[in-house]
Amino acid sequence: MPAQHDLSTLRILGSVGEPINPEAYVWYRHVIGGDRTPVVDTWWQTETGAIMISPLPGVTDGKPGSAMIPIPGVSADVVTEEGESVPNGSGGYLVLTRPWPSMLRTIWGDDERFKDTYWSKYAEQGWYFAGDGAKKDEDGDLWVLGRVDDVMNVSGHRLSTTEIESALVSHPKVAEAAVVGAKDADTGQAVCAFVILKEEAGDGGADIVDELRKHVRKVIGPIATPRQIMIVPELPKTRSGKIMRRLLRDVAENREVGDVTTLADSSVMDLISDGLSSGSSED
Repeated sequence: MPAQHDLSTLRILGSVGEPINPEAYVWYRHVIGGDRTPVVDTWWQTETGAIMISPLPGVTDGKPGSAMIPIPGVSADVVTEEGESVPNGSGGYLVLTRPWPSMLRTIWGDDERFKDTYWSKYAEQGWYFAGDGAKKDEDGDLWVLGRVDDVMNVSGHRLSTTEIESALVSHPKVAEAAVVGAKDADTGQAVCAFVILKEEAGDGGADIVDELRKHVRKVIGPIATPRQIMIVPELPKTRSGKIMRRLLRDVAENREVGDVTTLADSSVMDLISDGLSSGSSED
């Protein structure tokens, strides 16, 4: 589809919402940007009022999948539960450590909720905690891992859904993937993956599921091997492109699916349920 249009005037590409995985980043730059345009993979929130972390084209290099560094005037860090800055190569909680020009002042009519939601975890330090996990690479650049709620605890190991999704999407037969942690009697939580296959991969089956399991095991390690991989036609997303993992968690734990009013297309959950009941998933 992009080849049907003249994209030669594009000067910069942006990415917001979900952390972009490296495979999508490279495709985006190559196919849409013609290998000419930088990709600005940004981290920010409606509540922050502006971009907080981003590569600066012409100033900083980009790394596929990394939000890179705080923009000028913004002070961010990755810290432990106790509020200690983590060393390069480690992960923790993403915080903003100083005020910024466009910061949210309160929630209308509910000051206490504002303080409890964003300021209570690191109240002593006076830091803003957005609820996202992140890591610093060996150069100190920031990689956003997604919501802390989406970080799984599998047999005592903390695993990021984003890292496992990136591993799945790096497989040549996978178009898109979403990962959730589901309750498991043996490991506490187990990795459950929902995968959209590329057209040339066919409809999927036991062979492709086994292939994808081995691929994740090779890329990340045995602890990240999905307990369950479900082949689905679509993924539930909000209008801003964020994957609604709580709905997928409902499916993985065999619960009634919750509120779908914020989905861009609420019929997606019916497609997923219909596909799973017809046998397109594999344990």
